[in-house]
Amino acid sequence: MRLENQSNVSEFLLLGLPIRPEQQGVFFVLFLGMYLTTVLGNLLIILLIRLDSRLHTPMYFFLSHLAFTDIAFSSVTVPKMLMNMHTKYKSIPYAGCISQTYFFIFFADLDSFLITSMAYDRYVAICHPLHYTIIMSQSICVMLVAGSWVIACACALLHTLLLARLSFCADHTIPHFFCDLAVLLEMSCSDTSLNQLVIFTAGLTAIMLPFLCIMVSYGHIGATILKVPSTKGICKALSTCGSHLSVVTLYYGAIIGLYFLPSSNNTNNKNTIASLMYTVVTPMLNPFIYSLRNKDMKGALRKLLSKKTYSFN
Repeated sequence: MRLENQSNVSEFLLLGLPIRPEQQGVFFVLFLGMYLTTVLGNLLIILLIRLDSRLHTPMYFFLSHLAFTDIAFSSVTVPKMLMNMHTKYKSIPYAGCISQTYFFIFFADLDSFLITSMAYDRYVAICHPLHYTIIMSQSICVMLVAGSWVIACACALLHTLLLARLSFCADHTIPHFFCDLAVLLEMSCSDTSLNQLVIFTAGLTAIMLPFLCIMVSYGHIGATILKVPSTKGICKALSTCGSHLSVVTLYYGAIIGLYFLPSSNNTNNKNTIASLMYTVVTPMLNPFIYSLRNKDMKGALRKLLSKKTYSFN
């Protein structure tokens, strides 16, 4: 059965960001710049990892997939938001809204699983360095990434199928800049108890369980670092984890602040701003975090730039 037949609504109206009309132009330029920075920065990471043989390691294998996921994750919502700001045409077809919800959940979950795989890689590298090459073999890395894609796809598909069976009330206005699952469930006239149950169980699987795994991994890493006698050894161990910890803090901090901490007034506006943090800001900052805090990435970038300079000369 086609998606349109599952609901009594043909399209939704996205209210967008809580900004005044006279500020639309300024924010359009700002978010366009941030989106282009996200795409170009993460593409640069993928290119550097591809071209530099020194970066052909498990950590950078996961990072290249995370960079691609960040581009896709931001592209699910930001282009539509920019188009709405520029054209003032804020409607989105029902099928388009359902599709956006699917890909948003898919890439959000995939981000979470990839960050967890990177935490496991750091745990093995620091806590079991002598067995690192055996444990983090190429087949294990491919299996972790493939498993992340499959589980994220299954979670997103489950949410989407349950969402597509719902009917919606007369008000088709979404107080957000994208089709957020929680907002759509609030707008539905159908019984959403099953959807809420799946959100709770899938949320534990896709968000909280990976977050706990990351915390356990860094707990072991911290205990191992404290056993290192030299300050130089501690600094070296911390430098390999600093970039990843920054990404973990940005990503999970925004999600926990949005979905797990209670809010009082102006809930819709707060949710919209919090959503901007992990859909726009975090994917944009990741390339800077991994390039500015990572010696290998900076070395690969200098090597690429020196090659380009030499070829021009």
